[in-house]
Amino acid sequence: MKKEEKKKTKKIKEIPIKKNPAMDHVRKGKFSETKKNLARGKEVINSHANVISNGMENSAEPPASDDSENGGSTSTTKIADIAAMSQCVYCTSRNIVKRGKRKNKLEEVQLYLCQDCGRTFTGKKIKGKKYPTRMILDGVSYYNAGFSLEESAKFLERSYGVKVDGSTISHWVKELSDLCSYGRLRDFGLKIYSPAQVVQSFQMYHRQIYRFRYHRAKIALALQEFGHYRFAPLREYLDSIATDCPHYLFKESDRSSEIKAEMDLHEVRISEKQNRATQLAQLVLQAVADNKWRHDALQKFMLANDSVTVATEVPVFFEREDYDWMKENLKFDIPFEMEKTITGHIDFVQIRNKSIHILDYKPSADKARPVAQLTFYALALSRLTGLRLFEFKCAWFDEKNYYEFFPLHVVYKKKKRGRGRGKGEEAKKEITHTEKIVEA
Repeated sequence: MKKEEKKKTKKIKEIPIKKNPAMDHVRKGKFSETKKNLARGKEVINSHANVISNGMENSAEPPASDDSENGGSTSTTKIADIAAMSQCVYCTSRNIVKRGKRKNKLEEVQLYLCQDCGRTFTGKKIKGKKYPTRMILDGVSYYNAGFSLEESAKFLERSYGVKVDGSTISHWVKELSDLCSYGRLRDFGLKIYSPAQVVQSFQMYHRQIYRFRYHRAKIALALQEFGHYRFAPLREYLDSIATDCPHYLFKESDRSSEIKAEMDLHEVRISEKQNRATQLAQLVLQAVADNKWRHDALQKFMLANDSVTVATEVPVFFEREDYDWMKENLKFDIPFEMEKTITGHIDFVQIRNKSIHILDYKPSADKARPVAQLTFYALALSRLTGLRLFEFKCAWFDEKNYYEFFPLHVVYKKKKRGRGRGKGEEAKKEITHTEKIVEA
């Protein structure tokens, strides 16, 4: 009998991380105290960060279905209800009221009555399914995390108590393939990391409980794309959070969400657009009944299924020396004053279109103006990674709206110079007309 030859698969090599002098300088000054404490023992990590595994190494479950953070308890049914509707799906009228619930085999669906057109409807965007929407989204997330169809079916049965065939999950994956673009990169990611290693996740106790998540396979593949290789310092910083993050700063400092600043936005272009983030929010949030789980559910699904989100709840901090250095050396006009360290957590960090995108989910994005908060995120991440502020874009979004701007335009105003005749008139012209300008 001839021995069967094993097929050899070519492994994709990761781009080696080169030491960034700017990053070394920052880490020497900011992480020195934490490193001294770490040398004394593991008590610092246990007391300040409580760094834990994401649950996959022991239970072989991907983080996309972990609902135990933020002080909540893990539920067997998870989030299977439908989010509250804001308008009629037929006539778009906002004059709607709840009209009881319809009990299906596996879930209860909220019904709504439009008082203008008189029609009854549900808020489900995934229709014609006997399985709960949340169960469908979890099944797709399990598979895109690298698990097989059979393993994903076992996870669903353990979580929901319902048996699902692998072919059913395969149908869900194909149906959502347009939105879940990581599916085309899944096989390449598995050549670099096993399913249990794809996502790194742990809790941080910073006044509140935050769960940091980091998609290691996605960022490794992103850095191999043309124009993204220079973002290797971002991966270096994300890798260092588990051991080098100064957690004590987050317990004593001011929070970025409390920043009050007078913004000069006369040269800042804030564009209103629709993109994949709004579409994913529409899909995911229909399965969230409790508002406190909106951020968590959206973060887990986007990290597991889109092709650009590389990390969520990323801790950043900005110290007084950073503030002074940027104002003196870079001539930045930072729109807020600070007396002590300011800290925050970035909802989403994405790598796409040769830029690093910082995203913040706001339930009413059309009424929110978090320009100062997002500008702080960009300044802090730029300082911590050593990357230029030019490389960053900031945006806030909800299910319907997406607003984007360049943080560099907020802190650096380029002086305009006119030439020849009409010098005064040309100087008065402001190139600020975009799709939408938002004033302070």
